[in-house]
Amino acid sequence: MKQCHLSLEITLWGTSELPLDLNCEFSYDTRDPLAVTLILNSDGDRPVRWNLCRRLLADGLVSRVGEGDVVLWPLFGRDGEQNSFCIRLGGGDRAALFEIPTEPVSQWLARTWDMVPSGTELDGVDWDELLQLAE
Repeated sequence: MKQCHLSLEITLWGTSELPLDLNCEFSYDTRDPLAVTLILNSDGDRPVRWNLCRRLLADGLVSRVGEGDVVLWPLFGRDGEQNSFCIRLGGGDRAALFEIPTEPVSQWLARTWDMVPSGTELDGVDWDELLQLAE
């Protein structure tokens, strides 16, 4: 078992005039190689945990992806540079919009791909055992 963590400050956009900075943590555990965990307000009294597909997070750094309760897209500045990306979590009037710096997340994701390369996430699965459990 290997784990990889990233702690950083992100922005919660309550309204366009009221950004709120908060800490979050991304974590990856090779025991669940398809997923990453995002803990919002990680140092607060009531942290919120979301499990995301690792591929969805990676794709969301470069293009708009997701639907329903999880949508991600890159943000580009006036200079055309991408410095951050957005994650919208939840739906309707219970949605929250977060802006996250791209570079540290991109570097952290690269470490997770070193741990478990893309396409090999299910290599260690004992499919016969899983079929027996399903029966």
